[in-house]
Amino acid sequence: MFRLDGKIALVTGGTRGIGRACSEALAAAGAHVVMAYRGNEDAAKDATAAIEAAGGKAEAVKLDVASADTVAETIKDITKRLGGLHILVNNAGIARDQLLMRVKQDEVDDTFSTNVAGTIWCCKAAIRPMMRAKEGRIINLSSVVGETGNPGQAVYSASKAAILGLTKTLAREYASRGVTVNAVAPGYIDTDMTSSLSDEIKEGIVSSTPLGRVGRPEEVAAAVLFLASEEAGYITGQVLRVNGGMYV
Repeated sequence: MFRLDGKIALVTGGTRGIGRACSEALAAAGAHVVMAYRGNEDAAKDATAAIEAAGGKAEAVKLDVASADTVAETIKDITKRLGGLHILVNNAGIARDQLLMRVKQDEVDDTFSTNVAGTIWCCKAAIRPMMRAKEGRIINLSSVVGETGNPGQAVYSASKAAILGLTKTLAREYASRGVTVNAVAPGYIDTDMTSSLSDEIKEGIVSSTPLGRVGRPEEVAAAVLFLASEEAGYITGQVLRVNGGMYV
């Protein structure tokens, strides 16, 4: 079950944290994975080497998802060079945490250009080859705070809520073309983004999570793998929550 042999997958932000776990899971299932990264070339090389050492197929491409033209060119190249694009995982994202009274315009602009516009540009560029092939899987990474809100994350939570609206709209627009569009909304996952949190904040997170722990990137990747598979062919427009019961 959940095999992806012969499929081409693009994972944005695919060389670190949740994105890397997704890349590794898709490659282990047989997909040729293209990992897009913004600037950390060492992480890209390490992720590629790890997947290849495990017997998978992977490559890394430098990409700023906030640039519509660059995204279009990159996906066009992937499609032409590899023969298609079957799976898109929109994972690239940034957080600029501030109380609303302290939020600056550049923090809003940066967050929305990457988290929201970046997802839109990637979906737009990927839809055409998927429609031609009459098949496709788009999985957008949202967040538990996009559904619950969180003090100090007004901008980030707004961007992640926008992803949910986009997901549901695209699911309706392209279902007739064989393309499914779903979202995964992780809770607090053990990544670089959460490692800087104080012990007090981490303890608060654990105490508010019914399962009593933070999640692992591999657990989010398992949800992404399922939604990318043939077995999830009758699922579209949905939000799969991987949050330990924090929000139900």
